[in-house]
Amino acid sequence: MRAILQRVSRASVTVEGRTVGAIDEPGLLVLAGATHTDGEVEAALLAQKIWNLRILEGEKSCSDVAAPLLVVSQFTLYADTRRGRRPSWSAAAPGEVSEPLIESLVDSLRELGARVETGIFGAMMEVELVNSGPFTISLDTEDFAKPRRG
Repeated sequence: MRAILQRVSRASVTVEGRTVGAIDEPGLLVLAGATHTDGEVEAALLAQKIWNLRILEGEKSCSDVAAPLLVVSQFTLYADTRRGRRPSWSAAAPGEVSEPLIESLVDSLRELGARVETGIFGAMMEVELVNSGPFTISLDTEDFAKPRRG
């Protein structure tokens, strides 16, 4: 799985003019996507990393300060732009695979104690945020799921 984390002062997601998820205090906006080989193990690993990563003010983690998260599904994180002018989405898992994985990510975060707001899977969403820093990083379970050498 892949995620973009943005440290925010506040963030919200709107669908058809209605706010469906929002955080009104410092926390993280998490844009998350899945690929074909992902499963519940990757969702749980990603949740652990997000919850415990020390990227908030004062090198704190969300778990340290009970910071809220807004999780928004985003298949475009798996865009392949190596050829031509039109991205390929073939690396992104189809909806019937990725929707349960995004739900598993959210469930795993909640099991860890996180307050999680969400968008609506597959909907055309408008995401509004105030990036604090600005601070934006990317995570990919492929990068931290493998044992380190040396």
